[in-house]
Amino acid sequence: MCNCDIGGDDRRPCYPSSLTDEVWAVLEPLMPVRDRRKGGMARKYDDRLVLDGIFFVLRSGCQWRMIPRDLLPWDAAYRWFRDWSADGTIDRVHDALRDQVRRQAGRTADPSAAVLDAQSIKSSEGGQERGFDMGKKTTGRKRHLVVDTLGLLLVIMVTSASVQDRAERGGREILRRLAARFPSIALVWADGGYANSVVNGLLAWAKEKLGLVLEIVKRSDDVKGFQVLLLVTWNLTAGKNIFLRSDHGLGTRP
Repeated sequence: MCNCDIGGDDRRPCYPSSLTDEVWAVLEPLMPVRDRRKGGMARKYDDRLVLDGIFFVLRSGCQWRMIPRDLLPWDAAYRWFRDWSADGTIDRVHDALRDQVRRQAGRTADPSAAVLDAQSIKSSEGGQERGFDMGKKTTGRKRHLVVDTLGLLLVIMVTSASVQDRAERGGREILRRLAARFPSIALVWADGGYANSVVNGLLAWAKEKLGLVLEIVKRSDDVKGFQVLLLVTWNLTAGKNIFLRSDHGLGTRP
């Protein structure tokens, strides 16, 4: 719940999506600093208000034009969202926050292992980037995600739902992006959609071309529906087993 204290002429109601004072204290140092030597008019809406508008859309799922008028005009919020997306500001802030969380958890900023998965989402729009997933019986798009062992986002890619996980535009492309962005990663866990006893070329390709060990995690044939598997790995430094739950239904073999 928002606990911001907005008074005076700037008084406005807070929404559940509004930034708290504590969160803004973390975000403010990460926002870009305007170079006033380049001139230009003074900004009418500050970064915090713009972010409140953007997060309202993300939290509610509404259209940009439905942003409450007591926040800021929708076109101003959309313009800054578009500009920050194009110039990499959003990515830089996200990466900085992820690095902070990893360090607070006692990890290094650069991960050495990751988890890969994909999910097909129904969509009524998308043009060429909309297709039919035969396995999931879903028409729409597919989001390919790579996260670290804490579940923090590393790489994301969106394709047509018809793109297979092990295909050139699926598993290979997102692994290329992962290797280019995080050369420190040597091990990637993935589910059976990326390889099986008949088609396992992605494993050899990842090892040869990218230097990545792609380990396929298989669940029991007796289990129906979604299953959260236990990720068991060996910590060479501490000399003990570490157990990690994976909400992506992935894990290593014991």
